[in-house]
Amino acid sequence: MIDMKRHHPLTMLWSLWKLVKNSFAIVLFLFVFRQGSESQWVFYGRITFYIGISISIISIILKWFTSRYTADDTAFHIYSGVFNRTRRTIPYTKVQNVNRHTTLFHRLFRVTSIRFETGIKGEDATFQLHVVSLSEGEQLEKIVAGHMVEEAEEEHVTLDVDGSIEEGEEQSEPVVTDEVMSLPAKEKQERVVHYHSTRRDILKASFTSLSFLVLIPVLGTLYSWVKDFFPDEEVTESLLLTWLDSWWIAGLMIVVLLIISIALGIVRTFVKYGNFQITSDAKRIYITKGMMEQTSFSILKERVQAVKITQSPMKRLLGLAEVELTTAGSLGESDHEVNSLYPFLPVKQAYTMIEEILPSYRVTQEMEKLPSISLWLRLLKPSWGWIIITGLLWYFKPFVFGQKHAWWMISAILLVWIATCRVVDFFHTRYTLNQNFIQLRSGALTSTLFISKREKVIEVQITRNVLQRWFGVASIHTVNRAKPVLHHRAHDIPLDTAESFQLWYMGRTQDVQTR
Repeated sequence: MIDMKRHHPLTMLWSLWKLVKNSFAIVLFLFVFRQGSESQWVFYGRITFYIGISISIISIILKWFTSRYTADDTAFHIYSGVFNRTRRTIPYTKVQNVNRHTTLFHRLFRVTSIRFETGIKGEDATFQLHVVSLSEGEQLEKIVAGHMVEEAEEEHVTLDVDGSIEEGEEQSEPVVTDEVMSLPAKEKQERVVHYHSTRRDILKASFTSLSFLVLIPVLGTLYSWVKDFFPDEEVTESLLLTWLDSWWIAGLMIVVLLIISIALGIVRTFVKYGNFQITSDAKRIYITKGMMEQTSFSILKERVQAVKITQSPMKRLLGLAEVELTTAGSLGESDHEVNSLYPFLPVKQAYTMIEEILPSYRVTQEMEKLPSISLWLRLLKPSWGWIIITGLLWYFKPFVFGQKHAWWMISAILLVWIATCRVVDFFHTRYTLNQNFIQLRSGALTSTLFISKREKVIEVQITRNVLQRWFGVASIHTVNRAKPVLHHRAHDIPLDTAESFQLWYMGRTQDVQTR
């Protein structure tokens, strides 16, 4: 346990560095771009800046002197406030996720930052140490991890008649009889490495993420600076046209810019996703990533509510996918970055990894297709967006490429695009109910495969509009615990399948132990 103590002294330096970064743009504007300005608003702006910086520095020092924390056998106790003293108590059992982030600043001083997330909303829901020694960070994480495991095994849920839950409402996690109750008393805690990024993976990721396009805004900024350097715009334009007049100079510039762009994209991806590693033990999943700035995150397996496998058109072309874990509780400042196992996994490896990391989950690659009647339903369904845009085009009749009647061509192209997306979505949509699992896949350009266990689904809905009644199909809607609450839908499912889905969900009482 940790006795009452102040935050690490380097916390003041970290806060000062953050203040400098946040003030950098203001400094450039007031003291560089407006260096010789005699305007009164610039003069008073500088005075206000000096006063604000002085108050911020004093606040950083006072906050360090007045903020203390301690960790006993059951909870964190945080004391803060200069004039009004505040005490917060965060029990270890309320902590849902632990996030460690090591920036270049932290690596320079051999420290780290650690953040403990609870399931409560608001600023008081977290306890974060912006600077902490490596040894103390590991000690705190071990203390909390032990209580998180105990709490996950002791949680229970009281089911309503319809199993519904309101968004934002705190509920206990169900106790799964066929998993938690059958665990051995002593379980191995050795970590198993499931994935470690390689140079080949980084290269594929750099092209898949289109990070090489990062040079485009850089070139725009450079061109703006050149225009500022040459006040006469005709000089800038004539200089640019002179370079482009010669085909070999233009070709050489394009090749050089393309090489630089690809190199920058690879470097950016390498810095962000280099040293990416996914490991797990019997209770938790561990994700570490980053070269310059390192992030370490752990997820309790019992809190995983669903798995999503997403494929964009580029990833589908290269056979890659992104695997995301939906957990019960907040994941921190950047939820999507944290709960993504890896954005560029080979599809087959992604399926295998899910079953390795979460042994209680099963991925079925053979899924049911939609009936052909669903395709006609989707094509006949009116598109209100197309109707509104067509009405606006007909009213304003804009000139496009000098064509007076281009509006109806734009409307026709938009209609073809909408119909194509609906057809592609029809062929991508798949569904299956496999014992106590549900799998739903949908999406036109970007397809998403949703996998969840029956006891993790807290609410289901079956809806039918007028067209669906005529065609004998329905839409199903599932709800899982998350922040925000996770909603997933599948449309135009055969009616008999929708009825089987309802009966399947009613069997949820077999998977959840009520108390």
